Amino acid sequence: MAEPNRIRAVVLDWAGTMIDFGCLAPARVFQTLFDKEGVGITIKQAREPMGMAKREHIAALLQISGVRESWRTKFGRDPADVDIDRLFENFLPLQLAVIADHCDLIPGALAVFEWCRENGIRVASTTGYTREIMEAVIPLARAAGYEPEVVLCAQDAPAGRPAPWMIFECAKRLNVFPTTSIVKVDDTIVGVQAGLNAGVWSVGVAGTGNLMGVSEQEFHQMDADQSKRRLSAARETLQRTGAHFVIDSIAELPAVIRKIDRILENRVHESGLPFLDVDK
Repeated sequence: MAEPNRIRAVVLDWAGTMIDFGCLAPARVFQTLFDKEGVGITIKQAREPMGMAKREHIAALLQISGVRESWRTKFGRDPADVDIDRLFENFLPLQLAVIADHCDLIPGALAVFEWCRENGIRVASTTGYTREIMEAVIPLARAAGYEPEVVLCAQDAPAGRPAPWMIFECAKRLNVFPTTSIVKVDDTIVGVQAGLNAGVWSVGVAGTGNLMGVSEQEFHQMDADQSKRRLSAARETLQRTGAHFVIDSIAELPAVIRKIDRILENRVHESGLPFLDVDK
């Protein structure tokens, strides 16, 4: 039986968590995709379903009332599955055309990856990107020093986030259990929900990801009041979603893991079983 009283694996998201500060690449591509249809969407709308598999993301965008109404105005009918398929087909080349410009590691990401390896913590990853897109991303991340043991896309499981299946598949491939020895880290609402649905520790990333939605340069150029207000809103959203912990960036993850290790050890000593009912 594996030890339940320490973290043995992390499952990390990609855009907004480890690469692409602000999760810019997919949001902007969704805007471009819909602009080409003559159906404009706002950046806020583009980000609402972020974290889902990309075809499901497109389908969710078409269910937003304002977007659906614009579609009806443009085409005289509701969007159909054939439209979703066509949009998804058009999405892939648009995303591939810009993905290389959005693969820089977020500050602290490489140090955290190395810390995990030094401390015997296995590293896996999940993403809403397709396998075709990840085939462009993985070599760039590897060249920068980041190479998780497992990279899973929605196609590798029965369903993408918020379903738990990708996390379960990561655990299986790493041969790590129980679920209380695994941490899921994600900057999206559905990513946090996937961690909760899998019964692992779910950590939300507020500052560098989709909910903040700005580049590193824009982040540092914000005045103090604006930065504080937006960060507070992002943190509160992730807390309401149910994240066990919320951090501003991946750089804070080691401190969270050390805290979880202490919680697990204390609860094993007290009752013989670890629990996930931590204070938010």
